[in-house]
Amino acid sequence: MAGMYENEFVEALRQGLSNIIHEWDLSSHCSVTTLNISENATFKAVDPQTGKPAILRVHRPGYHDIDEIESELDWIHDLRRENVVVTPKPLPRADATAIGSMVAAGDVRHVVAFEFMSGAEPAAQDDKIVEGFNELGKISARLHLHARAWQRPENFRRTTWNFESMLGNAPLWGDWRDALGLTADGKAILEQTSAVLKKMLAEYGEGPERFGLIHADLRLANLLVDGDRLGVIDFDDCGFSWFVYDFASAISFFEDDPIIPKLQDAWVAGYREIAPLSDEDVAAIPMFIMLRRMLLTAWVASHAETPTAQSLGSAFTDGTVKLAQTFLLQHAGQGQPT
Repeated sequence: MAGMYENEFVEALRQGLSNIIHEWDLSSHCSVTTLNISENATFKAVDPQTGKPAILRVHRPGYHDIDEIESELDWIHDLRRENVVVTPKPLPRADATAIGSMVAAGDVRHVVAFEFMSGAEPAAQDDKIVEGFNELGKISARLHLHARAWQRPENFRRTTWNFESMLGNAPLWGDWRDALGLTADGKAILEQTSAVLKKMLAEYGEGPERFGLIHADLRLANLLVDGDRLGVIDFDDCGFSWFVYDFASAISFFEDDPIIPKLQDAWVAGYREIAPLSDEDVAAIPMFIMLRRMLLTAWVASHAETPTAQSLGSAFTDGTVKLAQTFLLQHAGQGQPT
């Protein structure tokens, strides 16, 4: 990740894209501009003659292989075919395949393209945020119903997001113990919280009624509002996890906001309009909020050079410790570090 946000690196990716955009029948005269760089780098290509934009996503090496990317696109295609969710269409290349590649900054990087979708990211402070979470609950339920019924391709492969892959010995997003500004007292609190989460998650289980294919990253940055339409983008982290974890991901980075209980109630009400959700599942949501927050704390630590991590700083770690203290008080007796 070192150097990933330096101008030279971004320019190398942009130039590499400019050399291969013709593979998607995009004009060589397209302007290519940076939209976002996080796990991957996302660019917007606009043909000056037509004004029609497309989105190009450059995958970082070592995160998803071709089979995993194809599996993501397979799910998106079926979700669109069944009108489950409004999400951008993956664009085929001229040879009808979906995944291109280029060499940039010394590595081979996979590239996919999507139609541009209009809209703006919702704001947590927006007056309509509660109403939006009601709609997001409905969308989440539709995604989960589809995932339960869908006959996945035989070669379908996506990440499993469980305790081991999130907070275990080989965490995919880094170790929360490296959190920015984490004190010895804070580390002890989070160690205990991790032990409690491990025990509670094992008791909750991974049965098919509560664990399956989900989006896994429904945070506000991956939602686009245009009038009454709520669109969902970026299925790059989709994988197998607990269904109600999708709510926890939706409140990423503002888990301690006083509005969260209202958002949870709205999401649950919307969900139940479409699909069943047991009281036990609803009662488990705070556990997944804590799990997600610790996962994000690890991500911030392992991506310290990113604009997101730099804007959050050690205050995010402090907030995680405070949330963990409250969580432990509410779940006293659930477990102790081993």
